[in-house]
Amino acid sequence: MRRLILAATVAVLLFLSASSATAEEWKKSFNTSGKASLRVETNDAEIRVAAWDQTTVEAHVFAEGYSIGGSGVRVNDRQNGDQVELEVHRPSGVHLNIGRVRSVRIEISVPRQSDLDLHTSDGNIRIDGVHGVLRLDSGDGELEARSTDGRLTADSRDGNVRAEGRFDSLDLHTSDGNIEASVDGGSKVTSTWMLRTGDGSVTLRVPENLNADLDAHTGDGRVHSDLPLTIVGAIKEDAVRGKLNGGGQTIELRTGDGNIDLESNLSARPAAK
Repeated sequence: MRRLILAATVAVLLFLSASSATAEEWKKSFNTSGKASLRVETNDAEIRVAAWDQTTVEAHVFAEGYSIGGSGVRVNDRQNGDQVELEVHRPSGVHLNIGRVRSVRIEISVPRQSDLDLHTSDGNIRIDGVHGVLRLDSGDGELEARSTDGRLTADSRDGNVRAEGRFDSLDLHTSDGNIEASVDGGSKVTSTWMLRTGDGSVTLRVPENLNADLDAHTGDGRVHSDLPLTIVGAIKEDAVRGKLNGGGQTIELRTGDGNIDLESNLSARPAAK
């Protein structure tokens, strides 16, 4: 009897283990006029968006250890002209998982000129090469924007934030994590830029010909700058205020606990012609 029970138990465990190892993919393409507006909403998934030189939006959802559809991962999509919306819901509750990783990943290719509005409650967001109005939001995850152009807003409640590109507007925030931003040539501070973290370091690299007022303050740490600033007010270890190339709109940097570094972006790409 014990052998029968043991054999049955092993069979069930092997079945459950094999079931959790399944990987499924959902894929769909959306035709646009060449500039898309993409919105993605998910409760628990990583989001990756990259630009390509096509006029279509191509979306993939990869589910590891889940089925897609039914009681598994739910995927809903809508299109209205150039506006594409994607909702991905990972099932909640307790799942028996024996030595297997359960994960959901969303990968999307978009026209280079696209507006993005990306939200995940739990997961990282990474975008590459997209030009437009860009909004990234994660409840728990890292945010990364590479080779971007336009207006960027990135907000994480828990995770590092990294941004690189040419910007007209920049607003980076994390409640707990480091912030690193590299600003390329041709960027314009047309309104206040803000880089804020509750607990972490802030590093900002800008081209030396950028016009801006800089206002940096840390609650517990030091501020270091190697920029050619005209200092305004007293020089303090935890605060620096100054004008870069005669000044302009304000770049505000804040951390509750961490250092702030202001550096020249010697490798900044020139403005696009």
